Amino acid sequence: MDAIEFQTEPGRYRHWRLGVAGRVATLTLDVAEDGGLRPGYSLKLNSYDLGVDIELYDATQRLRFEHPEVAAVILVSAKDRVFSAGANIPMLAQSSHAEKVNFCKFTNETRLGLEDASAHSGQQWIAAIRGIAAGGGYELALAADWIILADDGASAVALPEVPLLAVLPGTGGLTRLVDKRQVRRDRADAFCTLAEGVRGRRALDWRLVDELVPASRLLAAAAGRAAAFALRSARPAASAGIALTPLERQVGADRRDYDHLRVTLDRAQGVAIFLITGPDALPADAAAARRQGAGFWPLALARALDDAILHLRANEPEIGTWLLTTAGEAERVLGCDSLLLGATGDWFMGEVRHFWKRVLKRLDVSARSLIALIEPGSCCAGSLLELALAADRVYMLAGARAGDNRPPATVTLGAMNFGPLPAANGLARLATRLLGEPETLARAQAAAGGALPAEAATRLGIATFAPDEIDWDDEVRVALQERASFSPDALSGMEANLRFAGPETLETKIFGRLSAWQNWIFQRPNAVGEAGALKRYGTGARAGFDRRRV
Repeated sequence: MDAIEFQTEPGRYRHWRLGVAGRVATLTLDVAEDGGLRPGYSLKLNSYDLGVDIELYDATQRLRFEHPEVAAVILVSAKDRVFSAGANIPMLAQSSHAEKVNFCKFTNETRLGLEDASAHSGQQWIAAIRGIAAGGGYELALAADWIILADDGASAVALPEVPLLAVLPGTGGLTRLVDKRQVRRDRADAFCTLAEGVRGRRALDWRLVDELVPASRLLAAAAGRAAAFALRSARPAASAGIALTPLERQVGADRRDYDHLRVTLDRAQGVAIFLITGPDALPADAAAARRQGAGFWPLALARALDDAILHLRANEPEIGTWLLTTAGEAERVLGCDSLLLGATGDWFMGEVRHFWKRVLKRLDVSARSLIALIEPGSCCAGSLLELALAADRVYMLAGARAGDNRPPATVTLGAMNFGPLPAANGLARLATRLLGEPETLARAQAAAGGALPAEAATRLGIATFAPDEIDWDDEVRVALQERASFSPDALSGMEANLRFAGPETLETKIFGRLSAWQNWIFQRPNAVGEAGALKRYGTGARAGFDRRRV
């Protein structure tokens, strides 16, 4: 089976049309029925598969980087009687368990990206619904800031997964109903068991939508709302965008090389080795960084990491452990961090920082064991140190190696490690790691800016283990062999539970709670067995359920 490709651009879209007029962009969903990512299903009624969402993700990235003038985005369907029927059911029915879970995870990340644009980039989203918005179609609308529904007696919103498919809305719909839109839980219960959904005045009264207008005024109402949002936005109307030029990479059977990243696969051990390199030079100021465009080191590295993570998640499921290593000059990394944090009014610097944040979050929720290695020549400082702080374990070599003239490994904490790159729980990764040790966190903040050797890094909670040269190879080897010997399912569950310490947020509920339940339900015969609802959907035969509650 061909590998799934996550790189695209608007000229290659088959399912979306992106139009920009001044301060407002319009994203029109017009799914090509014959445009499925895999053979065997037809994308009818604006239903979608992973390929549709890959295009949506690309569009959201381009709106943030290439169109700083855009302050509001309208989501609309090109089809008269349907906004979107949600995830394509025949696609789900024929997909493997891993494919279903990866699909749900990517769509969740993309919708959270819409909300991140609203919260941090002054780019508000409006969903204009005419026809049916069902399942994932309504969940896409729920990610927007404002939902307008046509009041025509036919247009409706629905989350029919429980009554029709024996699964859950997989893209955060349940969480957004009660947490984001604060729909009463009794009404949410009724809504989620009505296969036909809710329309008109009831949809408005129950806060399922924000505005009800005649169908003839739907687009005008959306345009008016977009104009109002744009007036309040701080997005720079006159700034030139940064083109997201095609990502340069060299791909081999066991290697992916980018400008600042090399990923090497050790298939015998089931390990991917990430080598992330720091910047070659430091731009003089924010203006010089903008002139570098997509070549600006933090942006180039974020795009490379994003692509590599998505590729490995979708196409290399048997590579269960990712080793995170770095190389380069710590001072240059900290210099780039200072540029990103110092240019507080610069939209481009803000977008780069928020992209870094989203890529790190994608790393956090990847179902792979993450192990960081810090050795002489490593570059664990500031934003690159976040990769180690995202890891499940950190091994740091104490002292130098015989015959190696490089100084012993050190790590350097910077401002990026104390808040600007929060995890899904809203906390910095070091703060999450030291959740029960506020005094250690305070000492770590006091030590920021200094190069910390292994002993100090261990005391401050950065390194898990600090073996010397005699023990290093054996300890790392045993850790990798141990990981390879455990059940991948048990590891995924263990890691996800341990990574989400601290406060619960909409994101942690989606990735910690929803993903766990959906993961389990997707394996139950009631959903995916031969008599299950997903298999029998559309056949005219009723699903056969095992009625025992588990």
